[in-house]
Amino acid sequence: MKVKIYTDGSARGNPNGPGGYGCVIHYIDNNGELHKREYSQGYVKTTNNRMELMAAIIGLEALTHPCEVELYSDSKYVVDAFNQKWIDSWIAKGWKRGKNKPVKNIDLWQRFLKAKEKHQVDFIWVKGHDGHIENERCDYLATSAADGDDLVIDEGCREDSDEDQIKMELKGI
Repeated sequence: MKVKIYTDGSARGNPNGPGGYGCVIHYIDNNGELHKREYSQGYVKTTNNRMELMAAIIGLEALTHPCEVELYSDSKYVVDAFNQKWIDSWIAKGWKRGKNKPVKNIDLWQRFLKAKEKHQVDFIWVKGHDGHIENERCDYLATSAADGDDLVIDEGCREDSDEDQIKMELKGI
């Protein structure tokens, strides 16, 4: 089955403010009918990168059978981790990155890999806040969840920021 997953994450006061994720899944059945599912959740304290990861994870975990997936994200952190093979390097180095520092969000990266395992996934970057209908919908779901009353605890959220890791990865360090 071919599936399209659209994702977005949001964090208010990033890092370590409230945040949320939004995910929209599309698939067309054998009769040509479009099916659409939406997922979102807000967190008391988190980071934008954690929410970007969670959106993709939840989308993949929602699939009950092996699928061919096009996963759309406006997060270079998520898309480039796979398309630029950062994840392979991190794993080969025992979850270390440049200067032997630990990769951030290991808990979610490991969960992501498990969720991705049985699927063929193509990662596609879309420019955020640029009128892409499903990205805009995911942004709405994520920000609404972050601003909502049903916030849960992100057990893996640490006090430090992901900002330094993103800068290093984009520089290829």
